Amino acid sequence: MIKELARHRELLQMEYNFERDTFRKETQTMGIGRKVKRGDCWFPITLGQGRYNSLNRFTVEVFRQQDEDISHNFEYGKPVCFFYQNGNGEVTYLATLGTVSYAEDERMVVTLPSQDALLSLQGKNWLGIQLYFDEQTYRLMFDALDAVINAKDNRIAELRDIFHTSAPLHKLTMNPVGFPWLNPTQEHAVNEILRAKDVAVVHGPPGTGKTTTLVEAIYEVLRRESQVMVCAQSNMAVDWISEQLADRGLNVLRIGNPSRVNDKMLSYTYEKQFESHPDYPELWAIRRSIRQLYNTAREKRGASFHQKINRLKDKANEIELRIRQHLFEQNRVIACTLAGAGNPLLTGEHYHTVFIDEAAQALEAACWIAIRKADRVILAGDHCQLPPTIKCYDAEKQGLAKTLMETIVSNKPQAVSLLQIQYRMSETLMHFSSEWFYEGKVKSAPTVKYQTILELEKPLEWIDTSSIENAEEKFIGDTYGRINEAEATLTVHILQELIGKITPRRLLDERISIGIISPYKAQVQKLRCMVKNHKDIKPFRNLISINTVDGFQGQERDIIIISLVRSNQEGKIGFLSDLRRMNVAMTRARMKLIILGNSATLSHHTFYKKLYEHIIRRTSSPGDTPLP
Repeated sequence: MIKELARHRELLQMEYNFERDTFRKETQTMGIGRKVKRGDCWFPITLGQGRYNSLNRFTVEVFRQQDEDISHNFEYGKPVCFFYQNGNGEVTYLATLGTVSYAEDERMVVTLPSQDALLSLQGKNWLGIQLYFDEQTYRLMFDALDAVINAKDNRIAELRDIFHTSAPLHKLTMNPVGFPWLNPTQEHAVNEILRAKDVAVVHGPPGTGKTTTLVEAIYEVLRRESQVMVCAQSNMAVDWISEQLADRGLNVLRIGNPSRVNDKMLSYTYEKQFESHPDYPELWAIRRSIRQLYNTAREKRGASFHQKINRLKDKANEIELRIRQHLFEQNRVIACTLAGAGNPLLTGEHYHTVFIDEAAQALEAACWIAIRKADRVILAGDHCQLPPTIKCYDAEKQGLAKTLMETIVSNKPQAVSLLQIQYRMSETLMHFSSEWFYEGKVKSAPTVKYQTILELEKPLEWIDTSSIENAEEKFIGDTYGRINEAEATLTVHILQELIGKITPRRLLDERISIGIISPYKAQVQKLRCMVKNHKDIKPFRNLISINTVDGFQGQERDIIIISLVRSNQEGKIGFLSDLRRMNVAMTRARMKLIILGNSATLSHHTFYKKLYEHIIRRTSSPGDTPLP
């Protein structure tokens, strides 16, 4: 068991080395334009207002001037660096580093080390910003793993042994609690959480109400405990569950800033609640006095100056500590990302229960950052959907992708509750995924079982591109993927036909949503550009989302169109062979799913062969010729 965790640490070191070395190499060799298209860079940018925020950190606004239609990867907590380009096109990186405080489509706020750091950026023409190597998150994961590996005679050692060995799982004896508004499998899952002394797992396939179950469980646990910590791998997932908990009437303290910047989400954040505290104006006045003293007494700083500064700092620290203590006391739910659980604000904090959503997308090391602060853990997710993002192929293949949730599911199956009724898809759309991934146990609720977008319309279609002229894949780059221009053209044509069938009036009146998914970023960018410039589709652009599989995780649309891109005689399908990604893509649709793909190429893989045959059988009329 210790060997297993030590091996996990070695693989994490491989991932760290690979990502660090790749960042250095790409910084030196990759062009700015490609970094922009990948979403890792804004160029050129302009700087806006610089100011101290309520937590006394200096921030600056950053605005991008071009490529607004390209989605970006900037979000709270990610480190960034700055650069500028001279007239000869030479790029110079500046020593100034920052951290994203929050980011919108065309504007972000970046925390800088000091006010002086802004001076190094001002006056530079053709200034840019890009993501930097995330050293801090790796340090937190390594520290957490080391603590778990070396733990002895404490709760962390007990949990480690329960998760990884045959050490017994403990449960409380209690009468089941009834929740008439939940379905039987959801009710069972909540009761299993209440009974768990060590760990419980909620396995939530697509559309089965995992968040609903988790919110109910958190609400019920808080009838027995004063406070809980709720974490997830991504900021977006933390935002979503925080919003649901707040709507349920619980006081939520969000450590970190939301991925969606609006008044409702910001009101949960520590920063916003801090500056809304009645004692904050006094603290702000003291901090302003300190800055003014430093600015006006640059040369004459004798003993009296330092005494005055120290008195003001002591008073500021006293008020800040008082505000912090009050915020933690008045909020029942402390919400953050797994990396955010290592925030200095949470130093010394401990919770009886930690809930980890998206647990199947998180590295085991990241989960331990949060688990170290708790006595028991509740994991929720679906290991049949997206895995953790790992950049080092060797580390992934050697086992780094195996999550703590997967370990517990295989080692302690009695801790797992499978949600089995889904409320998103018709039975036709759900059937194949249920059979292939969930042993046929997931069924459609009666309310959605027969839903369809149009009478007599086939809810499930495979458009075979094998006979289409020039429908060939082209390789763009290692990290940018592949493109199939003819398939993209056909995708847009099908979208246009759908709009005509449904009728523009109904589409707008009923706000029918359409998602276009491709596993490859290059295809996504191509499709976005084509849809943006298509005059007949333009009026409906706000109803149409185009993104990668990862970008659609946790979302749903009335209609989904999937462009699989791969088309070659060798039957090579690359990372499409990670079937969990396809499971995500297929299960986003509520009423209609259209897959575009070369059946000759994809049918080399058993999954796609079975899927293609399943769809053809479902869509063939009685007189059609059966498959050989």
